[in-house]
Amino acid sequence: MELRQKQGLEHLLAAMRYVGSAYVSSANTVALGLEAERLVYGADCPQDAYRVQAMLILTIGLDGYTYQEKALQILMDAQDLALKLRMNKREFAFLNSNGSQIAEESWRRTWWELYIVDGMIAGVHQKSDFRMKDMPNDVDLPCEEKEYLSGFIPQPSSLSDFDDESFDGKELTFSSFAYRIAALRNLGRVLSSGLLQSSTPDGDAILRVDNHLVTWRLHLPENKKKFINNEGKLDEMLFQAHMITEATTIVLHREFSELDSSVAKGVTSCAPHKPIIPGENYNIHAAKTVQAAQDISKLISIPVPLIKHTHFFTCVVTLGSIVHLSCWSTLMPYMQDDDLKQQLRLNTGALKTLWQVWPSAGKAFGQVKGVAQEIFQSKKIAVESGYWTNFAQEDVMRVMIDDQRIMDELDLLH
Repeated sequence: MELRQKQGLEHLLAAMRYVGSAYVSSANTVALGLEAERLVYGADCPQDAYRVQAMLILTIGLDGYTYQEKALQILMDAQDLALKLRMNKREFAFLNSNGSQIAEESWRRTWWELYIVDGMIAGVHQKSDFRMKDMPNDVDLPCEEKEYLSGFIPQPSSLSDFDDESFDGKELTFSSFAYRIAALRNLGRVLSSGLLQSSTPDGDAILRVDNHLVTWRLHLPENKKKFINNEGKLDEMLFQAHMITEATTIVLHREFSELDSSVAKGVTSCAPHKPIIPGENYNIHAAKTVQAAQDISKLISIPVPLIKHTHFFTCVVTLGSIVHLSCWSTLMPYMQDDDLKQQLRLNTGALKTLWQVWPSAGKAFGQVKGVAQEIFQSKKIAVESGYWTNFAQEDVMRVMIDDQRIMDELDLLH
């Protein structure tokens, strides 16, 4: 530690302490965040790649602590510095590694993590552009986590190797990190397609983008379809790749799903409310949106402590919850009501658990809970006014008792 401080890395250590303190209940996280920010923006802070790393870590912590605007500004500053240093060039990793393959891999990962965080912030908050999507780069892809941790770094593959894998006949294997990058590239395609700003759906454009999502799933090798390895350990990179893909599916198809989003207009902790024009038809976009929300709930049930996941999982769970709430409010006959309620229980329980570390999850939990309570009250009023006269009374009462149980559970969670 003393050696690192002598080398001028105190700003990086401060950023690491800030994020690490989120997992320690007695830590003064706010003070540690302010100290990290002071050091990163200090006049004597070296304008090098270690500063980029520190700013990236600081961005992640601030975003998880609901300081979205400040996080975005620091991220943009980190991107500007990374470009100034030419970290987007393949040779940067070699020229700044002092002959260490581990250092080379670290610099590759720094660039790609900047890319991932930029895309996630643009995707889940929908308040910024995915700046790095169009930045030129030829940085090689990261290796597997276990290879990085072991120090035995294989010859890296390029992005063009990944893109041409199905056609060039080479038998290459790619890391979970690489599939995570590919998932984020698909999110970038959705965000830049113009579809989210269009009032009328362009069927061909939607199909083109959706084909990338389908292709990503179809071309996953067998060993990338399971999140838990033979040793019982989670592949977090693969988990995030699937998480990103399900979130991207919702972002793309929800616009045209005709699922009434007005019931969840109060859920704005991650992104502004997006009005969806409701309709009477259950179309293909609704089916894909609902399936993606269900798959997000399945991610929650993976037997790994939730707090080990990225804090961005909070906003993905919230996105899925908005879909569940929209369905629950209309009592859609196309899906099991009991299954839907169980998914809501899973999602709210996950947000409550993530709240132990990230305040952003607590904010989301409160908003999702509030909407659920509003839906329950509207259903209760409908029952008392005789709105459901076409249903058997015992069925109506069973539904309301079950719904009341959900409300009681939410109160207990709080």
